[in-house]
Amino acid sequence: MRKSFALSATLLCGVAAAVLSTAVQAKLPVPPQTDEAKAKAAEAAAKTAHGNKVEAFKLCKSMDKAAAHYFKTSAAAKKDVKPAVATPACADPGAFVAAAPSAAAPTAAAAAAKPVEAAKVSDKKS
Repeated sequence: MRKSFALSATLLCGVAAAVLSTAVQAKLPVPPQTDEAKAKAAEAAAKTAHGNKVEAFKLCKSMDKAAAHYFKTSAAAKKDVKPAVATPACADPGAFVAAAPSAAAPTAAAAAAKPVEAAKVSDKKS
């Protein structure tokens, strides 16, 4: 009986510790993103979107190829085939081109440097 109580008490303490540690971790604030991190995230999103367009293009081409093969073999076998449904042409997305870095980043760096230069000039006058 004593062994059973000790085991259940240990188990209860372990579960309580796991619940409390999860609750503490859930309340940690998310660190603010820097401009560089935001730019990397935007570029990653752009690459993903471009990759999706490329995959859609490949799927479209393969479906066109399969349909062409179907119509060719069906005509050769003299089967009754409904006319093809008109679909938009497959659009090739081209190669991925990374977006140019925003002009705000160099401006911010230049603005940060100007007070330092102003301070140097005022120190020389003194």
